[in-house]
This record gives sequence, structure tokens and C-alpha cells, in this order.
Amino acid sequence: MFQLPFPVRDANAASGSDQFGNLPEWDLSDLYTGEDAPELKRDLQWLESECSSFASDYEGKLADIDADGLLTCVLRNEKINGIAGRIMSYAGLRYYQLTTDADRAKFMSDMQEAITVFTTPLVFFTLELNRIDDAVLTAHFAANTDLARYKPVFDRIRAMKPYQLSDELEKFLHDLGVVGDAWERLFDETIAGLTFCIDGDELNIEGTLNLLTEQDRSKREAASRELAAVFQDNIKIFARVHNTQAKEKEIVDRWRGMPSAQAGRHLSNDVEPEVVEALRSAVVAAYPKLSHRYYDLKRKWLGLERMQVWDRNAPLPMENTRTVSWAEAEQTVMEAYTAFDPRMGELAAPFFSKGWIDAGVKPGKAPGAFAHPTVTDVHPYVMLNYLGKPRDVMTLAHELGHGVHQVLAAGQGEMLSSTPLTLAETASVFGEMLTFRKMLDKAETKEQRKILLAGKVEDMINTVVRQIAFYDFECKLHAARAEGELTPDDINALWMSVQAESLGECFDFMDGYETFWAYIPHFVHSPFYVYAYAFGDGLVNALYSVYAEGDEGFEDKYFEMLKAGGSKHHKELLAPFGLDASDPKFWDKGLSMISGFIDELEAMED
Repeated sequence: MFQLPFPVRDANAASGSDQFGNLPEWDLSDLYTGEDAPELKRDLQWLESECSSFASDYEGKLADIDADGLLTCVLRNEKINGIAGRIMSYAGLRYYQLTTDADRAKFMSDMQEAITVFTTPLVFFTLELNRIDDAVLTAHFAANTDLARYKPVFDRIRAMKPYQLSDELEKFLHDLGVVGDAWERLFDETIAGLTFCIDGDELNIEGTLNLLTEQDRSKREAASRELAAVFQDNIKIFARVHNTQAKEKEIVDRWRGMPSAQAGRHLSNDVEPEVVEALRSAVVAAYPKLSHRYYDLKRKWLGLERMQVWDRNAPLPMENTRTVSWAEAEQTVMEAYTAFDPRMGELAAPFFSKGWIDAGVKPGKAPGAFAHPTVTDVHPYVMLNYLGKPRDVMTLAHELGHGVHQVLAAGQGEMLSSTPLTLAETASVFGEMLTFRKMLDKAETKEQRKILLAGKVEDMINTVVRQIAFYDFECKLHAARAEGELTPDDINALWMSVQAESLGECFDFMDGYETFWAYIPHFVHSPFYVYAYAFGDGLVNALYSVYAEGDEGFEDKYFEMLKAGGSKHHKELLAPFGLDASDPKFWDKGLSMISGFIDELEAMED
């Protein structure tokens, strides 16, 4: 199955305006010029024919072909992935520009179904690869160095060997994938179609979430209560989607013999369960010195006895809420990237000038932000919902980091360029850190420095603490669903069980906040994705510490790490920097950076 991109930031953003300047829009013609483009028709015909030929040429024969023959087979499979990926990238990106458009939704669905039908005969490929004896495969790698380059791909495929089903069942599950996609589309279209009425204005979800960062507390409260009311009105749909998706996953996992609901995600992330558990344990243990301590500080700054949920992302009282134009946002990020290394600025520049970014907020556009790599012979596309908030500048820096990473990794080819989610956040979070440090260096007053530090701490808490709380919620959700159907109230209770623990004792929770799980796309699109954010933030904090200490040749080593794409394990990628994510103390190094920022904020109170 070819997965579509989806919003990847738990960011607050909302509806567009001319005040930001000339916001860029995507030019998708580098993929196809339209639904009726002759190149698209040609590629669909080629894909159908090549998938059939591939199956005819190789099914039942992989165990007997030599190293050169296996390389030819792999290269043909890679080209199939590239053409299918191009088609689905085009269909998916058009859909996310306007999810409420029936024609775009139909086109995407038709493309997905066609590609599923075409590629079902190829299910044998990974199954038969896993039946090749280890010694035979090792001999093939020794005999052909070009084939040996794909060893990381083979390793990831063979990691699934213990959980492989019969050929017939695997084909059945492949075909059934379009049904799961339909539930994801129901979620996307429901979210995009929601309207929220605040002070007589009708807003979409982005516009409403954006009000949670307003200086006026009454506006934040109004937005929170309206979010709760609309989520409650649609809670049965959201509960049905989550119940169905979690049950489908439980059934597939049970048939495969997966040891846990999380195991599949760990395998796809090429990360050991004990490493994830070490990360999770380190973050939970740090709640008191991170989120609890920071929010208690913020409570005092806001002059409150108790914090409410609508105060979590509030600006500081002394903060002059201003609109950042698109031109200023571009200049800020480009300056930070170029100052780190001119090569990074050169890689980022085309995103702004060639239609690789879609920045404006428009009715029906998907919420959030993402960078989609498309295919290695085209280029990535970045989606934003830009509203001129300082945090939107950080989101631009984040997604542009993804884009630069994807451009650099493209040299690995279609099968080796894609990084596991845990490493996919490296360049994005590093890009944010570069931008933040550049802005901090420019701070002219203690007050400006305090505002910037507080904003960065909040972003890091949202990326680390909040995402681990999300992960715990998902663990509880999937465990509970395995025991039976969950009512909306059941899911609400699971959500609330992680909120107080992660946010701290200074918070009260309004009636209705228990439904706020409903709009998080990761839970539906990619279960257990969320810990990758905490992984990436911790990794980058440790990495940035090495950079700040003046590690010789850091920039070159950093570029080599990004160029590696998915061709190396996290242990091998981090070794040149003297870092090891499997060491439990590694996570403390990253968390101590957040704690250090809070120390500085506390010192400012004296």
C-alpha cells in the first residue's frame, strides 16, 4: 500500500489573510499537469503492465536466481515503487489542498484502488525474499556490491519474517487496505468540514485552534468551549473511526503474532522496543522538572491561581502579539539555515521560489503541516497553514528541515531514501533549533529573551512531554479496545488519565476537554507515530550539544547523516558524533537542555 502524507505537527494555526504578503502555492506540474495528463495515463498503463510482467517473471523463482538476477529484480521493483509513488503523491497532494472537493476525493480514491489492484500480484516479492536462506543471501551480497547496497532494505523486510502470513492471506490484507484508507478519509473529511462559531464568525478547525494562542483570555476560553461543543456533536463518528481502526490493527497483529500493539511501529522505525521504553521512562520521570515546573512558572506570569486548558499555549502578558509577514518568515529561516552552512541555504531556496510550498489557509484545506518527499526523481512539497504567528515561523523552519533532508536523501534511490520516523524528525527539529538560536542571538532585551525562551520551552514540551502523553494514551486505547468496543466515554476517560499526569497539578480541566483526543490525526493515520517526535527532539538536543561544543567537522558529518536516508541504523548514524541512543543516559542529555532553559527562566524571576 502507498501511504499518503498527513499533517504531522500538533501546531496551532488557522485561516488565511492577505496581511501576510504573497503566500506561495504548490505547482504540482512537476508531478503531473492534471488528472487527464497524457503522462499520467501512460504511467498507469505502464504500471499495470509492469506489475503483471514482474509477477510472471519472478513469482516462485526468487530462491533460484543468482546475485545479478536478484539485483535486476530489485531495480525493477524500485521503479514500480517510484511510478506508483509519483501517482499517489499527485493525487494525495491535490486532495489535501481541498479535502472537501468530491472530485479530488474520488480521483485519489480511484488512483489508490487502481494501484492496489495493480500491485497485489507483487505481494509475493517480500514473502519469497524472506524464504531465501541467510547464507545464500550473504553470498549474493558478496558476489554483487550493487546488490549489497540494498542490504538495509533486505534487513528491514526480513525483520518481518516471524510475523509473515501465507501468500494468500498477505494478498487478501493488501487488497483490504483500501477499506482502512476509507476510514482515514472519513476522519480527514469530517475534521476539514467542521465549522466553529465564535463571536458570530464561522471558522474552520485551524482558525479555532489558532485562537488558543490569542492574548485575550476570553477568546481562548470561547475557542476551547466551542471546540469541545463541536467535538461532542461529532464524537460518535470519531469514536467509531478509532474503534474500527484499533480493532482492525488488533486483528492483523493477532494473526501475525505481534508481541504488542506497538511492535509493528518499532519494526518500521527500525528501533528496539527497549530504546523506546527508555525514552518514554526518561520523559515521564522528567515531567516534574519539565512541564510541571514550567507551567507553574507560567501560571505566575499570567497572574492566575489555577491554569485552564486554554492557558497552555497562551502568549506571555508582556508579549506583543504581532503578525510576521511571509517575507520576514522566509528571511528569518533562510538566514539561520545559511549561517549554519551555505549549502543548507542553497538546498532550501528552491522551496520558496519554485512552488514547493503551499502556505495559505483556505476553506477545505487539510489542517496542520507536513513535508511530503514524493519520489526521488522529483522533489518534496511542504504544506503549511501560515497565520503569521512566531510559532508559524518555527513550523516553517521545521517542515523546511524535512524538505532539505528529503532532498539530500534522494540520492539513495526510492528504496533507501526513506528514513524511519524516529530519524525523519532529525533535520526538522535541528532546523527549528537553528532558527530559534538565531532569533535568541538577536534578542535586544531581557524581556525579548524571556519571550523567546518561553516559546521554545513550550514547543519542546509539546514535542516531548505532550507526545509521550499521546503515546501513553494510544497504548491504553489499543489495550482497552482489545478487550471490547469502547464508548466515547471510555475513550474520554483514557485521554484524561494521561493529561493531569503530564501537565501538572496547577491545571484544571474544563468540562468537554475530555473529547480533545478526537482531532489528533496521528492516532488514525499512523498509530504510535507520536513517540518519534520525542525521539527526534531528544536526539537533536544531544546532537546540538555536540555542535555547540565545537565538534570539528560537524557540518560535514551532519550532511553525511542526512544523505544516508534510510540506509543506516540509528546507532551507525550517531556514532560519528559520539552519541548512542541505546544508552539510557542519552535521553537525559537531551532533556537536560529543556530543563536548562527553564532554569534560565526561573533565574530571570530573581
